[in-house]
Amino acid sequence: MYVWNKKQNVISPFLVWLLAILMILSFMGFFCPILAQEKPTAPIMLEGRTLFYVRESGQYTAEQRANEANRHLGKILDSGDPPAVVGIDSGQEVPVITINNRYFLSVTYNDVPMGKSLQGQALAWKNTLEVAISKAEYERTLKYYIKAIIIAIAVIFLAAILSWKLGVIWQRWLKPLSTTPTDSNTPTSSSSSQPLSGYPSESSFKFQLVALLVLLTIIRGIIWIVAFVYISRLFPQTRRWSDLILEILQISLITDVFPLGNQKYSVLDFFILIGLLVGLVTLTRMVSRVLKSKLLTATGLSRAVQDTTALIFNYTFIFLGTIVVLQVWGLDLSSLTVFASVLGVGVGLGLQGIAKEFVSGLVLIFERPIQVGDFVEVAGLMGTVERISVRSTEIRTLDQVSVILPNSRFLDSEVINWSHSSPISRLKIPVGVAYGSNLEIVRNLLIKVAKNHQDILSMPSPQVFFSEFGDSSLKFNLLVWISKPYKQFQIKSDLYFKIDSEFRAEGIEIPFPQRDVHFRSSDVPSQNISPELINSLSNLSNSLATWLKENSHNQTRQDKNKDIQSNKVIKKEN
Repeated sequence: MYVWNKKQNVISPFLVWLLAILMILSFMGFFCPILAQEKPTAPIMLEGRTLFYVRESGQYTAEQRANEANRHLGKILDSGDPPAVVGIDSGQEVPVITINNRYFLSVTYNDVPMGKSLQGQALAWKNTLEVAISKAEYERTLKYYIKAIIIAIAVIFLAAILSWKLGVIWQRWLKPLSTTPTDSNTPTSSSSSQPLSGYPSESSFKFQLVALLVLLTIIRGIIWIVAFVYISRLFPQTRRWSDLILEILQISLITDVFPLGNQKYSVLDFFILIGLLVGLVTLTRMVSRVLKSKLLTATGLSRAVQDTTALIFNYTFIFLGTIVVLQVWGLDLSSLTVFASVLGVGVGLGLQGIAKEFVSGLVLIFERPIQVGDFVEVAGLMGTVERISVRSTEIRTLDQVSVILPNSRFLDSEVINWSHSSPISRLKIPVGVAYGSNLEIVRNLLIKVAKNHQDILSMPSPQVFFSEFGDSSLKFNLLVWISKPYKQFQIKSDLYFKIDSEFRAEGIEIPFPQRDVHFRSSDVPSQNISPELINSLSNLSNSLATWLKENSHNQTRQDKNKDIQSNKVIKKEN
């Protein structure tokens, strides 16, 4: 089990860090362009590439200025004229950028950041435009198309290799873990062959493997999406479509369309809320794990009390953290008071049974009428207590079947706890012998059989009691003490086998129930019996005697034939 636990310790942090990295990258990819759009600026773009941003100027908004400049750039490239010449007209009140001696864009004071002059800003934009136009013209040449196609093929090949490598990681390293047998040295409870609950269960481990498989599948999908997006950015025609799709996606994410309380929220807002809640749950689980493994273990409390304390802390932390997260997210909780009240009443009525089991679980855990490892009998079920939670209790029966019982069952009905306070208990083995048996020999044999069994305690010593004179036997009770109640049926069976063997060796008969009926002649009313009945009984008696005589002769003849044949065989051998 050490090897198994070690593998889980590798997989769990890997899952947590991988999820965290994916969430950070996803939010960074969406936040950067969206935050840029939230500023009062508009981008100057060429072939899908953002060159710089302009602000409003006078009666023209930033978007109007950008749309006009972008339309002018598009016409210049589509015209197919000789290479465009970018210049600066400094004779105006503000610098004016020109393309092919035609007006393109004015550089206003709103466009200039602090610490920079109008002329310096105009020169920077001029250089940016020259590089962008030159690059756009180059991207329309055959040479570039050939180069872009080669790059696209290489990107597809690289994405295929990465996807294949992830599949190899799953097939060679992770998938075999789901079939890894547990170690023979797995720590188990003293009362059963089941591993202690402190060790990770096989179902939990396989769930982590499935989660990891889903995560690897998502990563493979992201790899292909990134590859196709990158390829679409290589060509001017597809770059426009990718920009349009990205813009539609961003608008759909940031548009407030879901009313909640007094405000409206966007899809991105809900993604942020989900991310915060996932982070809260992950943090809570980590803190709860540290609390249980470091602090509660040092207190010396039982495992059930430690688990329950950690669980209560977990739920309380999540509840309070959710309230804080909702307020930080911007939700006014006071606007949901009526809704929360109605929901609370409905949930309270619907969860009465769960609340009952929860309270019963707390009683079981803190009063401890039963504990993990106890051998109990409840509601006709007999088995070992494997787990006690706040809602239910798991019992592993002698047939190695797990039975989940609600906690209230242990408080509403009688429970036999063979291990309570002390696992030592007494077994009663009823034994009957025939009348006429030597009782002293019977007693000694029973004591001998009990003392020779390895699971029977020597102190208190076994005892034999003569219980009664039965109808067909003399009845005894063999009383023995054991320390393993879950093996009582096996011990009884072993004792009965050994008792039968010892009695046969000593010639002591174990009788079966029988009854002899005797009729006294004085009680038979012979004067009332008809002659026909007497004749019938007489004929039946004669027939029975004749059949017995013939059967005896036949048996004698068969025995003689067997003797003759055996003598012949002996003579032949001689």
